[in-house]
Amino acid sequence: MSADPTLRATKAWPFEEAARLSDRLAAQGKSHALFETGYGPSGLPHIGTFGEVARTSWVRHAFTAMTGLPSRLIAFSDDMDGLRKVPDNVPNKELLAGYLGKPLTRIPDPFGTHSSFGAHNNARLRAFLDAFGFEYEFASSTDYYAEGRFDAALIRMAERHEEIRQIILPTLGPDRRATYSPFLPIHPVTGIVMQVPMDEVRADGTLVWRDEEGTRFETPVTGGHCKAQWKADWALRWYALGVDYEMSGKDLIDSVRLSSAICRALGGEPPVSLTYELFLDESGQKISKSKGNGLTIDDWLRYGPPESLAQFMYNQPTRAKRLYFDVIPRAVDEYLQHAERGADPASPAWHLHAGAVPNSAHSPLSYQTLLNLAAVAAADNADDLWSFVRNYAPDASPESAPFLDVLVHRAVAYCQDFVRPGLRPRAPTPEEREGLEDLILRLQAADIDALPPGAERARAIQDIIYDAGRRAPFATPNKDGSMGVGRAWFNALYQVLLGADEGPRFGSVVAAYGVPRTVQLIREALTR
Repeated sequence: MSADPTLRATKAWPFEEAARLSDRLAAQGKSHALFETGYGPSGLPHIGTFGEVARTSWVRHAFTAMTGLPSRLIAFSDDMDGLRKVPDNVPNKELLAGYLGKPLTRIPDPFGTHSSFGAHNNARLRAFLDAFGFEYEFASSTDYYAEGRFDAALIRMAERHEEIRQIILPTLGPDRRATYSPFLPIHPVTGIVMQVPMDEVRADGTLVWRDEEGTRFETPVTGGHCKAQWKADWALRWYALGVDYEMSGKDLIDSVRLSSAICRALGGEPPVSLTYELFLDESGQKISKSKGNGLTIDDWLRYGPPESLAQFMYNQPTRAKRLYFDVIPRAVDEYLQHAERGADPASPAWHLHAGAVPNSAHSPLSYQTLLNLAAVAAADNADDLWSFVRNYAPDASPESAPFLDVLVHRAVAYCQDFVRPGLRPRAPTPEEREGLEDLILRLQAADIDALPPGAERARAIQDIIYDAGRRAPFATPNKDGSMGVGRAWFNALYQVLLGADEGPRFGSVVAAYGVPRTVQLIREALTR
């Protein structure tokens, strides 16, 4: 890709991050960027994993488009970590219970499909990333340690052992402070990752330590015979691999600070980093995997396409956002709006699709309109809803408009699970009754069928709805002296006819539902 330096001025956060990275490379005289994302394979990939890899990928593409320089993205798995507890979501728990403390790649796979528990979860991570089309290189902590890729850095850490200890010690309690070392030797007999004090750390990279029984060992730091404590391990990777960019969550701010200090003590420069905010649940509380108070990837994809999840992740990554079912419709419609501006590098869709927004990323009806149409039509399946969508877009079909078909299926599911159960139509007030009766007359008098289906017909119906609402108490004066229509009229339409508090432009719903059915719907509402 050819460089476009003018993109540096584009108002989009991936370009702002890319500019910071470009400045780092220029200062260091480098012509290649290394991006990294980290993964703890004791659990399965989750929605946060998607967010971190997606955001990093957007920065990487922005960097390439802006500078034309090559780059790599490493998805690094900390699979040499010792198993601390048996996860709740695995079979054969009793099998894992006998391997606590051992590296994940030295533990049998409870699912019986891979050579180890770590290999199983690594495969799940790779399948997860591949399913979303991410471009990355997979890296295994076990392999990197065993193949000697960290040997020189580990010896360097042994040489700077006391300096690194002094960086970490102020953050520890008295008991832990007395025994802390950045090195975790692997017990040569049991294979357990040992958290024990060091009797001696020699500059040549030899660890002298004792196990619980008092047996003395001398272990080389090289060749996969030990690993680093995780803050030191993070710094070790940055230093050994020359990582240029890695983002992380707000909960790791202190870890970033400590790992950066360790990286500098080793003689390296920590990467450019972005601290993203964490997600909140429907009550504004921090989402926790153990509490299960958030959404899973599968939850989201039942109700919205992957592009909508990416849109949600793109928006303001440094601000906390609620991650709950009610954010999905807005994210879908935001994606549709931005996809219309696909050629603009300032548009989120440009970043979501690496600069090439597909022509298929389009829908004649907003997702919110599809939800309201599904509600008013009591659509029980996609075929039901498609019969009304064709009123609006006669040339569209599941075959010719596959993305719209995805939205139709997702809208039916969302409506059934979240919209329809909460609908509580109310009786109209006397003023609303007059407006609705007038709306019936206006709809019947207009020759709507003479207009072409789609946006033109929807605009004409919307004008009729406006005209019916230009009455007390709904009419409001415009700045030019003409009379407009206040929000109360449109809220009344949704509250009385559907039982929803609000919705999109009602003209689009009527254009798809049809005037005769809408008139019947209004008449039924007037009987309440």
